[in-house]
Amino acid sequence: MLLPSRHLLARLACTTLLCGTPAVAEMTPSLNISGTTGLIDMPSGEAQDSGTFSFSVGNVGPITRTTLSFQFSERISGSYRFQTWRNWDTLIPGDSKINDQSLDLRYLILKEGKVLPAVTIGINDFTGENAYSAEYIAATKSLGEKIKVTAGLGWGRFGSYESIGSPFGDRPEAGTVGRPNVDQWFKGDAAVFGGVEVKVTDTLTVKGEYSSDAYTLEDDERGIIDRASPFNFGLEYQKGPNARYGLYYVHGTEIGFALHLVLDPKTRVTGGVMGAAPMPVKLRPTRSADPEAYDGGWVTQPDAAPLLQNNLAKRLAVDGIVIDSLSYTATTVQIRIRNNRIDAGSQAIGRTARALTHVMPASVEVFEIVPVVNGIGASKVTIRRSDLEELEYVADNSTLLRERVTVTDAGKAPVSAITDSDPYPDFSWGLKPALRVPQPAQAEVGARLSANYILRPGLVLKGSIYGRLFGNVDYSGDASGSTLQPVRSDGARYAKFGNPALEELTLAWYARPAADVYSRFTVGYLERMHAGVSGEILWKRVDNPLALGVELNYTLQRDTDGFFGVDEYDYDVVTGYVSAYYDFGNGYLGQLDVGRYLAGDFGATVSIDRIFVNGWRIGAFATVTDASGTDFGEGTFDKGVRFSVPLNWAVGNQTKQTFGTTLRPNSGDGGARLNVDGRLYESVRDYHTEALDPEWGRVWR
Repeated sequence: MLLPSRHLLARLACTTLLCGTPAVAEMTPSLNISGTTGLIDMPSGEAQDSGTFSFSVGNVGPITRTTLSFQFSERISGSYRFQTWRNWDTLIPGDSKINDQSLDLRYLILKEGKVLPAVTIGINDFTGENAYSAEYIAATKSLGEKIKVTAGLGWGRFGSYESIGSPFGDRPEAGTVGRPNVDQWFKGDAAVFGGVEVKVTDTLTVKGEYSSDAYTLEDDERGIIDRASPFNFGLEYQKGPNARYGLYYVHGTEIGFALHLVLDPKTRVTGGVMGAAPMPVKLRPTRSADPEAYDGGWVTQPDAAPLLQNNLAKRLAVDGIVIDSLSYTATTVQIRIRNNRIDAGSQAIGRTARALTHVMPASVEVFEIVPVVNGIGASKVTIRRSDLEELEYVADNSTLLRERVTVTDAGKAPVSAITDSDPYPDFSWGLKPALRVPQPAQAEVGARLSANYILRPGLVLKGSIYGRLFGNVDYSGDASGSTLQPVRSDGARYAKFGNPALEELTLAWYARPAADVYSRFTVGYLERMHAGVSGEILWKRVDNPLALGVELNYTLQRDTDGFFGVDEYDYDVVTGYVSAYYDFGNGYLGQLDVGRYLAGDFGATVSIDRIFVNGWRIGAFATVTDASGTDFGEGTFDKGVRFSVPLNWAVGNQTKQTFGTTLRPNSGDGGARLNVDGRLYESVRDYHTEALDPEWGRVWR
């Protein structure tokens, strides 16, 4: 008797509990031409190691697929794919469609054990145009350490060849493009697929598969390939831990190839971050050996403050740390620092504490270190000097030190705080190459001139000018034709008429109106397309995973020439959001924003990110508003994936700079949000416990 799909899924989920024994095989799960875990064209039942990020390019005849995949957790993975078809108009002259974008999701139901296989359920192209839509259940079992076999059942594209019937009913027509077509999932014709993978040597693998994808669109409807056989064969070569190359004979007629770049965010390419070695903790003499060293009379010496501050500044400058203010008593010192270079907050705190042991008199036992971000204290880390002296060379010293350290609200700077005249005003500037990726398969290289001027604590003037050098971005200058206000969709006009362009010119004021409360007020040319004012208030305790925020903006749409005008569109809007942030632990961060967006639509955005200890960040988001599907255009709602990579992960030099981008299957004006710099949550979180604790091991480095 055939079961409804919901019953099948429930039973499959229950089998997760049946196997807890570790897998026998040592073969690493491989990727298929589509950039997901699998054989050649078909998926497998395995999953990559948690946190694995891969970039794949696969080509078969006139079809090229470029895919980003991420193993978000031990069981959940997702993929973003950009697919192009050449010779698309072979049978239908004049049809200009040449590409498609899609999102995939996979869930590992069952891990492989001694008896049971690994089982995965997956959905391909679940919000796209159905050009690549498919659902599947796949099982993979290792036979020893060199052979793996896979068998599965597919629907949609994966059920299009030699169907065994429709076990869960007919497959309805696709619904609105861009919305999940839930009614189609696991409906319609189903077909069996399978394959084998043999590890010949440590670097060479042979694959063979039986494909259940008939390539109806490409073969029957478009005539761009000839699928003469369901059997595919391949040879793959592993080059080190990060690169894999594949050569394939598919469909009985085509030669294919694939390149996979597999990265582990948890492991740095260079092995570590190069920088100055930490100075050792300087031990004090015992009180019995030198009781005069513990005399607190030094606090009354008039030259003590400048002498201490100058000595500390010299030691900290090596690590790019600047003293914001210094205050002290005979037993306690509070130092407020700006960390300009070290990517880990715990390491900056550790370097500061070490410097204090060399400079502060022996009577000072308590170190209060306050990291300052945009002129406001993010937290106060209190360390006892005797703990540093005791634990420096003890096993597991970072854990032991963390047990004795307290992290609390920064509070206000003491009235007696000494501020050197040198830190303010503070001016910095840079001219650097820039890469923009506004759409998949579209990019441009340019140069960005930026400047940052900190007038006084909490008051920051900044700006940037961008000019393109070359690229293949849409420079047509054509209007989008959007039925909503083109707050984003007129990108081609901004790209053509604004080169160079003033990206940003703002004055921002950051403050601490109350304990655990942060505020920001920004005015000016906030981003490339919008100018105005933006205000924000955030409640966030240093030891609480929950944060709540409110943001309110009034903006005018800027002219496309990239200068100072705001008359071309004659459009102004009030936007605002109520936001909740929650740190789920283990690097998983969720965010919910509810409010009004740039095109005047009301709705909500849900996002989930995974943040790694070394700064990698990968996430996904979805925004649904009251803008109709017709008004929104292709995609019907905003969604996408984003990632950010710290440069020191790749180059090994100490820097806080990152590279990142956001990829959307479809872009429109609905759900568009202001891109204002310096939002509070991201500014202060790095020095709260949920960010400090995972990286606390670097406090001694």
